[in-house]
Amino acid sequence: MFAATRVLRQAAAHAERVPSIKFLGRRTVPASVDHTPKPHPASPTHSLPANWGSSPTFSAYRQHAQQHGPLRKTIRPEVDGIGGSPGAALGSVKPPQGLYFDRNELPARFRRQPLTEAEIEAIESGCGFA
Repeated sequence: MFAATRVLRQAAAHAERVPSIKFLGRRTVPASVDHTPKPHPASPTHSLPANWGSSPTFSAYRQHAQQHGPLRKTIRPEVDGIGGSPGAALGSVKPPQGLYFDRNELPARFRRQPLTEAEIEAIESGCGFA
């Protein structure tokens, strides 16, 4: 039994590997590549950001872009204006009329209904509601 395994291993070691993917033609590098910025085909506006043209490079654009806060690694309050004024000077954080930050602030008819004892028992037992 071990002799057959040894023979198969030797045959596999000496066999020429043939890739299963076939490529068409030789690999070539294009002579010129167009690197001009273009909007993504699935973009809802089909245009680049408004301030894109003011930045000569992507890294320059990234210095002023924001995504959940500034992307820039070094923030200087005296130059950038971030943190230059206290939070109280920014105004109230109360929501406008008709908007709510928490579900418990909603009128009673929109609040989450408390679970009944039967529902709690059904959940804890793993059974469905009857």
